Amino acid sequence: MTRPPMPDHRPARVPLWRHVAMFRRDILSAQPARLYRARMAEFRLPFLRSFLVNQPDLVRLVLQERPRDFPKSARVAEGLRLLLGDSVFVTNGATWERQRRIIDPAFAGGRLREVFPAIWASAQATVARTVPGEIDAEAAMSHAAADVIFRTLFSVPIEDAAAAEVYAAFRTHQAAQPLMNLGAVLPLPRWVPRFHSRRARATARRIRALITALTEARATAIAAGTAPDDLATKIMTTPDPETGQRFGTAEMVDQVAIFFLAGHETSASALAWALYLLATHPEVQEDLAAEARALGRLGAPDFGLLASLPRTRDALRETLRLYPPVPMMVREAAHPETFRDRAVPPGAQVIVSPWHLGRHEAIWPDPHDFRPDRWQAPDTRAQARDGYLPFSAGPRVCPGAGFAMAEGVLILALLLRRFRFDPVPGAVPVPQAQLTVRSATGIRLRVSARG
Repeated sequence: MTRPPMPDHRPARVPLWRHVAMFRRDILSAQPARLYRARMAEFRLPFLRSFLVNQPDLVRLVLQERPRDFPKSARVAEGLRLLLGDSVFVTNGATWERQRRIIDPAFAGGRLREVFPAIWASAQATVARTVPGEIDAEAAMSHAAADVIFRTLFSVPIEDAAAAEVYAAFRTHQAAQPLMNLGAVLPLPRWVPRFHSRRARATARRIRALITALTEARATAIAAGTAPDDLATKIMTTPDPETGQRFGTAEMVDQVAIFFLAGHETSASALAWALYLLATHPEVQEDLAAEARALGRLGAPDFGLLASLPRTRDALRETLRLYPPVPMMVREAAHPETFRDRAVPPGAQVIVSPWHLGRHEAIWPDPHDFRPDRWQAPDTRAQARDGYLPFSAGPRVCPGAGFAMAEGVLILALLLRRFRFDPVPGAVPVPQAQLTVRSATGIRLRVSARG
């Protein structure tokens, strides 16, 4: 059985300049192998002190029990603010709380059932675009995930001219803007230039201009009473229950930017790795294809069919355990703390790593193996409580987690129902991460039609 690929690991000791260069290129390979066994690790740089916590009670303390004492790291925001502004992904305190009070109702209750037809249409379009031959699964799933975002957010498919331009500009921006920049290493005041590349500044301006046009057009439609009942309309018309204020255009642009980046990038990463894992584990793939075929004839979108795909859901969960799209979440200690008898000073970076927790040798049996059947085992509930965090936890849990799971399960099922995926000999993807876990060379697969 093929073991899922892992990144290389840095030696225990490397010069500072090399460590920074490795981290800038790839977060994962810049980490030592001992983190798959460690309960906690401390790292010291001249201007940066950080603690990676793998101990479940410390993880719960940071994310769930005392989240206000561990706000989002301002250093990580340095690499994101150019595009995301003051979106809910980077803000803290009262600003973040107000933003979540406005955003959360759009994803609550039966909203997933209401947007399911849009997800269904996107999944059908993904199947229609897929043809036998060799593909880059990352590119194909990026297209699919972007289509879902535009259909659920603005009721337009990826083929819409504005949607296609935003998508293309996002891909260009991600290549131009690394997560790690000077402000992430040095404690610089806000007025000091961050030395973003000219290309990154240009693509960020273009993306924000395109999103501004979409947002202003939606505001006009809302005022005229002609807006569709999608996520953008819901968010733009929801007042803060405490202040009565709604998002203005500028703040809505920030939120749309993170909805697209987070919703598109994370789903694309999970789907591409899922297809690779299924291609290298053909017995699991055939089981899921049989589950999808058992649905019978598919007509109108039926939200209830998701309940008929439990093994597909387990395979997606297992993919997210091994390849969590966001591999590390960085918080900052607001007050002096003590972790495992070590002093944690204010301003220290506190890292929770879904990547290492999902593969931690003290939590999971066979932690580096792809075993979807583990999700039916009685012990997995406890293991998942301690080591499964693909969508974070606590107040900052991803509001779109349910949407992402529904989208992933449906797209996988409809693809496997029609096609078989096989690995390309010699093309083993190497996991690499900046903001999300992708392959350094793409994920190449061979697609063939099922008889």
